[in-house]
Amino acid sequence: MSESMNGLKRSHRCTEVTTAQIGQKVTLMGWVQKRRNLGSLLFIDLRDRSGIIQLVFDESTAKKEDLEKAESLRSEFVIAAEGIVRKREGAVNEKLLTGEIEIQVEALRILSEALTPPFPIEDDANTKDELRLKYRYLDLRKPRLQRNLRLRSQVTTFIRTFLAKEGFLEIETPVLNKSTPEGARDYLVPSRVHPGNFYALPQSPQLFKQLLMCSGFDRYLQIAKCFRDEDLRADRQPEFTQVDMELSFVDMEEVIDVNERLLAALWKEVMGVEVQIPFPRMTYAEAMDTYGSDKPDTRFGMELQNVSDTVSGCGFGVFTSALEAGGSVRGINVKGQAGMPRKKIDGLVEYAKGYGAKGLAYLSVQEDRSYKSSFAKFMTPEELDKLVLKMKGEPGDLLLFAADENKTVFDVLGALRVKLASDLGMLSKDEFHFLWITEFPLFEYSQEQGRYIAMHHPFTMPMEEDLDFMKSRPFEARAKAYDIVLNGTELGGGSVRIHQSDVQELMFEALGFEKEDAYERFGFLLNAFKYGVPPHAGLAYGLDRLIMHMVKEDNIRDVIAFPKVKDASCLMTQAPNVVEDKQLEELSIRVEIPKKDD
Repeated sequence: MSESMNGLKRSHRCTEVTTAQIGQKVTLMGWVQKRRNLGSLLFIDLRDRSGIIQLVFDESTAKKEDLEKAESLRSEFVIAAEGIVRKREGAVNEKLLTGEIEIQVEALRILSEALTPPFPIEDDANTKDELRLKYRYLDLRKPRLQRNLRLRSQVTTFIRTFLAKEGFLEIETPVLNKSTPEGARDYLVPSRVHPGNFYALPQSPQLFKQLLMCSGFDRYLQIAKCFRDEDLRADRQPEFTQVDMELSFVDMEEVIDVNERLLAALWKEVMGVEVQIPFPRMTYAEAMDTYGSDKPDTRFGMELQNVSDTVSGCGFGVFTSALEAGGSVRGINVKGQAGMPRKKIDGLVEYAKGYGAKGLAYLSVQEDRSYKSSFAKFMTPEELDKLVLKMKGEPGDLLLFAADENKTVFDVLGALRVKLASDLGMLSKDEFHFLWITEFPLFEYSQEQGRYIAMHHPFTMPMEEDLDFMKSRPFEARAKAYDIVLNGTELGGGSVRIHQSDVQELMFEALGFEKEDAYERFGFLLNAFKYGVPPHAGLAYGLDRLIMHMVKEDNIRDVIAFPKVKDASCLMTQAPNVVEDKQLEELSIRVEIPKKDD
């Protein structure tokens, strides 16, 4: 039977008890991790958020009623125990922070009984993700996830303190906003008092933080909840948290400076790792040409080589047809993998097709300097030698090539080099390679919308030297935008904002917006700009991704308390779900579910 605390107060968390308290009485509370009965002695491993400590019940000293309670304990019972700290009589457990001590229990209370959990509350328990997420409140009791969320709290506290000292003010912005459909899909919220109208949940506080700069707040910070209705993957969730900031009277250099110092201090304080600043920088064009990605992983080489000139005019039609269509031929050198089995190479070909490739050409350099290749019969020995020389191929190397339009070639080889590095054990989670990517294109083409859109957002400032392009050839213009990348993951992105009305008009014109359309979407911001707006710039981190790297997890779900699964549903609460007809009537909504095709 469960008992009340009845005035009992906890004196310590489990791992707060040390050898310094030997001989003292303490009161601990937590969950039963394990029970071991050795006849005259009964041991309980007690767990709380700090860790585990051993409780001891001795027949010769414990009360009979407490012994009976102790014998009834099962995994996940919640208990309170009073006792004396003593040095362990048995062997020291070096795996525990409390491994040198134990608590000789003098009084025990069972605060809550528990059913047998559906899986062990242990880090190494082999439990299906679906079951873990259905019982997330149990999953979160595991030491690894508790550690992750403790570190997350530590990080946000540190960021707030650091940026407060840099003059930032933490200001909250609205969650119920106007939909401004530029970017990912909005999550919409129907209005009861305005039938047929909808709020949008924020994809970011972008417009409001710019308005705060118009309001004179100078430096703004917010740990902001954001929402995007897009497909999920390992580093993406429908609701996520941003570390959002904006600064007035600055250019890109000041934003980069404060953020480099922030990240270096954060890694030192929380990770105990020295990070060298300034971080390397690379333009978008250099990143794509060298790594096939605007968020390159620089922990390893395997850089892309453009061999278009080398294979121009050769007899291999796959290469020449790609060049004739205005594309390119590029390759990567996988050092020491000439002996890769054909079956594995075929698997790489299929992987490449998933990124749009029609195929993947390969050439392996044998130890006797002969070649095994999927295309050797179409090229002369001299042409093959030139190609291998261009690729810096040596005996034992495997050369892989993609030939297509540039975007596909970059997508294929950019993804392939990371997959190979992972497969070959070349990615160390103990290395932290920070990198700034700068000079992004101002625009990108959206296949879905059939038009050019802003790569970041419509308020991103073009590079000054590209302002003349805005009318004649706007899609060659580069943006004053910058992303911070860590080990192949975009941690955050930002830009210098447009604050001149003539430049903003050119931007909207390039995007195909009529003036009325621009004011319909963004009039509240554009009107604010008429009353004196300072030059300003900002940046936002994905906090979840940041924490994921710090705790060396592979999935963003393991740093979020209550995450969603791939279809954006919650297995624990069963959200989203149907609502009562009365609620829909109040919102003037009628639901019609499309019939599935037979």
